[in-house]
Amino acid sequence: MKVALIAHDKKKEEMINFAKENENILSKVKLVATGTTGTRIMENTKLDIYRYKSGPLGGDQQIGAMIASHDIDMVIFFRDPLTSQPHEPDISALLRLCDVYKIPVATNIATANLVIRGIA
Repeated sequence: MKVALIAHDKKKEEMINFAKENENILSKVKLVATGTTGTRIMENTKLDIYRYKSGPLGGDQQIGAMIASHDIDMVIFFRDPLTSQPHEPDISALLRLCDVYKIPVATNIATANLVIRGIA
């Protein structure tokens, strides 16, 4: 199983906390992430994460290509619907790809907690 982790700037701390709380589960799967999100999680956990470019440099598009290539099994993208910035990853393209390829996607902590237990 391969899980992608992405977070808008104001949601990175929440993603780090999510990763800490679910480190035991996440350590059993392959993890990929956009650059900054992956780096921050690795700095705060013992998780090994393959990091793509940061969101503004196309990391979300690299993950999108993996979804289209059937190389991602789940996406956890903590988005900031109120104050996301123009340089941050565009979730609409990833949501569309997840729907097309039937990939589960969580956009908030409540949904992430539910779907992560599906791989426990």
